Amino acid sequence: MVPVGVEIKETEVSDEDFAEMKGFVRDYLSASVESEDDGGRMRWYPWHSSSYRFNHILNVVDLASEIAEAEGADVDVVRVAAVFHDVAKLEAEQDVHAEAGARVAREYLQSRGNYPESFIEEVCGAIVDHSYTGDLADVPLESRCLIEADVLDKVGANGAVLMLLRMGYESRTHMDAAKMVDRVLQRAHDHTDRVVSDSAESIAHQRIKRVKWLREWLEEEVTRMDAEGVTDR
Repeated sequence: MVPVGVEIKETEVSDEDFAEMKGFVRDYLSASVESEDDGGRMRWYPWHSSSYRFNHILNVVDLASEIAEAEGADVDVVRVAAVFHDVAKLEAEQDVHAEAGARVAREYLQSRGNYPESFIEEVCGAIVDHSYTGDLADVPLESRCLIEADVLDKVGANGAVLMLLRMGYESRTHMDAAKMVDRVLQRAHDHTDRVVSDSAESIAHQRIKRVKWLREWLEEEVTRMDAEGVTDR
């Protein structure tokens, strides 16, 4: 007999099942790029590659799981939604990729395993919500954890390196590096203003510190930056 007040967990995703989900998503992304015509939509852009997108997904899984555990969310819902959240990113337009990803996740979860429909609905709902740009207090806790993780992966050391990679595509020299890192700092502050959970805010502040350190090192080592009037944030 279950004691009164104890919530019965409907589903548990085993490590083996989750590993299979990750493998499916990795292969789906690779197939999406390989099937593109004319060399691929935005193939020249480094973060359009399947390897970058899958790495981003794994980063979001880790961040979202950490936030979910700290905030008391359903970790199974959050991590499954996280692993599928960008599965359709390379084949669908930006404004519909969340809905497309939810359809892929639904088909997968309904055809593999014995997941309750309520669990599938929560997962797909969080995937759809992850592109929501409004107040995070207005979405379910599991959706919020995923959104916060998604935006946090774009800041910190990872975000700074991606911004610096972009310099080559814009024909910039290393003299512009601090300016590019300043963009990461601005985005980091914007994202920090948006997150609402204590755990996500703590992660954001840690990542901002790393970017500030990089920015300070650049200013010390590339002396021309001072002459050009580049200032720290």
